[in-house]
Amino acid sequence: MAVLPKFDSLKFWSPTDVAMMTHALILAKHGAGCGEIPVGAVVVHDGQILGEGFNCPISTHDPTHHAEIVALRQACQGLQNYRLPIDTTLYVTLEPCTMCFGSLIHARVSRVVFGAYEPKAGAVVSQLNLAKELFYNHLIAIQGGLLAHESSLMLSQFFKQRREDKKRQKLKICQNKV
Repeated sequence: MAVLPKFDSLKFWSPTDVAMMTHALILAKHGAGCGEIPVGAVVVHDGQILGEGFNCPISTHDPTHHAEIVALRQACQGLQNYRLPIDTTLYVTLEPCTMCFGSLIHARVSRVVFGAYEPKAGAVVSQLNLAKELFYNHLIAIQGGLLAHESSLMLSQFFKQRREDKKRQKLKICQNKV
């Protein structure tokens, strides 16, 4: 497993990086409020947001509706082009999975900045290091750890709440049987 240095300190990041990741965190929080796993993403070129989104596979009944894909679709549709401009950055609160990384390659994203590392399914650092593979016709610069604590905390709190809700639901079912 490849390990990137942990850049938790904001001094390593530009003000634009911090602002855009903060925006992605707000989107993730909105997704959590909709019952979705809290992941947010923002596609940015020249300081302008081209697309944004949050995870919504549960509500859309579509396993491809990850935050990155939603943001990419919005950006590409707005530009009327499936390829994004040079120097486009995707900010996402969680390390991308294999599916999302493939989409980033096809859209020609230049740089990905992610928040929390994904030890189970991360495809750019944690489980796989797809960004280093040379067989792609496009390379993406990867930077991880921006506002990682905030991203991880939001995910942890979401799943803790989900477990508590399931436990309450089981208790309610058991009480109704008595």
